[in-house]
Amino acid sequence: FPSQTITANFANVIHGLNANHLTDQVIQRSKRMILDTLGVGLLGTSTEVCHKVTQYSKIYSSDISSTIWGRLDFRLPPLYAAFVNGVAVHSMDFDDTWHPATHPSGAVLPAVIALSEAFPQKKKISGLDLLLAFNVGIEVQGRLLRFSSEARNIPKRY
Repeated sequence: FPSQTITANFANVIHGLNANHLTDQVIQRSKRMILDTLGVGLLGTSTEVCHKVTQYSKIYSSDISSTIWGRLDFRLPPLYAAFVNGVAVHSMDFDDTWHPATHPSGAVLPAVIALSEAFPQKKKISGLDLLLAFNVGIEVQGRLLRFSSEARNIPKRY
């Protein structure tokens, strides 16, 4: 019998990642993915669906707030900021993808940025910490896809 469950092993691997695991190639590719995601996200802020989720989310308020991309007039709690910004990224389906079908950066980057903004000023994270969090999010998403039998069947269903 294995000494750990698959979930415990997965959690230990993810928890053990640190900035030293980011190679120069990973950092450069991550920066390109982030820049691309910000670009399509800013473009997506002009879509009808993004306007609708922005209006819907305005009813939520909090002492802790994060930026809505392309909007200087208000901020939202991190959960809703990540939601609105994620919708903006994916609203025209130009965000990055991999096989099996998923859009890794559109789900991860808005959440990482919203959470990083929510930290108190004295606990702000560095750019390298943000890159690590982004890559951990991408890694988690990729591994969950590998574990999913449904994800492997997506191409056969379409």
